[in-house]
Amino acid sequence: MAETTAKTTSEAKSEASAPKTVEVPSITGVGALAENMGLPVTTLIAELMKNGVMATINEQIDFDTAAIIGHDLGFEIVPEPADDSGPAATPGDTKLAEGEGTARPPVVAVMGHVDHGKTSLLDKIRATDVAKGEAGGITQHIGAYQIKRKDRWITFLDTPGHEAFSAIRAHGARLTDVAIIVVAADDGIKPQTREAIRYAQEAGNQLVIAINKIDKDGADPVRVRQELSEKLELTPEEWGGKTVMVDVSAKEGTNIEKLLDLVLLVADIEELQARAEGPAEGVVIETHLETGRGAVATLLVQNGILAVGDYIVAGGTYAKVRSLADWHGKRIKTAHPGMPAVVTGFKAAPAFGDVFYAAENEKAARDRAVATQRQAQVKSMVNVKKIDASDLTSAITAGKVQELNVVVKADVQGSLESLLESVAALRNDEVAVRVVSSGIGAISESDITFAATSGAMVLGFNVSMGSAVKQLANREKVQIRLYKVIYELLDDLRSGLELMLKPEIVETEIGTLNVLGVFKTTKTAVICGGDVTSGKATADVEVRIIRDKETIGKGNVKAVQKEQNKVSEAVEGEQCGLNIATSNGIKVGDKLEFFTTEERARSL
Repeated sequence: MAETTAKTTSEAKSEASAPKTVEVPSITGVGALAENMGLPVTTLIAELMKNGVMATINEQIDFDTAAIIGHDLGFEIVPEPADDSGPAATPGDTKLAEGEGTARPPVVAVMGHVDHGKTSLLDKIRATDVAKGEAGGITQHIGAYQIKRKDRWITFLDTPGHEAFSAIRAHGARLTDVAIIVVAADDGIKPQTREAIRYAQEAGNQLVIAINKIDKDGADPVRVRQELSEKLELTPEEWGGKTVMVDVSAKEGTNIEKLLDLVLLVADIEELQARAEGPAEGVVIETHLETGRGAVATLLVQNGILAVGDYIVAGGTYAKVRSLADWHGKRIKTAHPGMPAVVTGFKAAPAFGDVFYAAENEKAARDRAVATQRQAQVKSMVNVKKIDASDLTSAITAGKVQELNVVVKADVQGSLESLLESVAALRNDEVAVRVVSSGIGAISESDITFAATSGAMVLGFNVSMGSAVKQLANREKVQIRLYKVIYELLDDLRSGLELMLKPEIVETEIGTLNVLGVFKTTKTAVICGGDVTSGKATADVEVRIIRDKETIGKGNVKAVQKEQNKVSEAVEGEQCGLNIATSNGIKVGDKLEFFTTEERARSL
């Protein structure tokens, strides 16, 4: 009995001395960690300070820091179990059980070089006229459409063609099964043609080449086929290759039905399937803000059924689906695989390209959205770049970079992302654009206030502003520029940066002289003379003084004399006297080089 009592007491002492285990997420607040440990927050902050970490109660620390501090305080810090309640795989890559999948509509991206007729081709397919409504005649952001061909649905993504929208085109390729690459028969392969084909191939898409504008003068479909075959190794089927190519005219409607049949044929080879029932999952292909509706997102459903009232998570936000509409804007109750659907009900605008998936209830949806936000924080901390010597040099010289501060507002998330990417590329070692704030939706009074405090101009892309905002901007002297076409915005920014660049100083040598005599020297001038050995010596030009092949100073020629008479110039082979304004002494034997300087504007 005594032995048992002794053993129990020993075990009790051991358990009492064992460190208490505390589960901590990858990122945790100082206050939350103190609460989990059962310690006053002041004790935790003091321990952090001992370890060189200055943090307040509301600040975040990573798991490694928490583990070190916890150990010092007698706790064992272990990772919080990961939340794996999200989708098991990226939508579209979900492994279906045998017999679970059913045929779904193919998703088709129409891609190619700007102005090769992508939107016009879709116009003919959809029997609508989008191109006339597009600013500058180019598509500004993704649109999703469905058409029916031989009792089968085909979903189209109209991806923008301007180079600034490369990010959207990359997303578009990853979302799709078949890529129609539009190439103008009178223009051939262009940089964006190559880029579109690369995106599609990297995404594993099947290719269909639509050689457009065969109705135009100068059209040569055979030459286009040769270029595709020789430069990109895409050999047409009719030449014994594997690439499907068809001659079309979006303007005349030539071979449009043949193109659609080929798309369906290529899609059938892929045996496209999706889970037709159960919770929905897919991808966000466009987001924007609407007055009275809040965040509005266009989603592409890739598996399951999306219904009004469902809870869905997309990145760091979530929604209870308040309304569903098809691409016509017609209200629908459910959306099925392969369908684009316009959804309202999001707490905040999801990011373009975010995966969305269904959740059981609001709590689950909110928890998963918060978990995603936390993971993003972790990723940003993990990806902190280590600083080496070259970075330190860059940091030192960074203070010399002049920055043009801007506030950027755009109509949809995809456009904003592409715009920010393009703006970031407008820089060199001297000037750069600094985006101090950005967002989607109309320009607001808070945007103006922020711009005023940060000395920024406001750039609006496909957005509006109210009269109160305009009046506030006038009072605060904030410059606002609105654009409908992205390349006009970028061109204006580039011009603004170029005005900030210091001009290039161009020197033009006009002559040289060997000094044979020095007649008078003062603190500010020298009178001397010599032989003009090349070019000419003229008044009102700059002069470089060279002694023993080294430049010892500069000056300015005030006057030129020949035989006691003032002249405009003395040319090679002549002797002359010079009155030079300079603080440097000149000696017999020095060489003088005469030159002019010109300021030239520089380009970015």
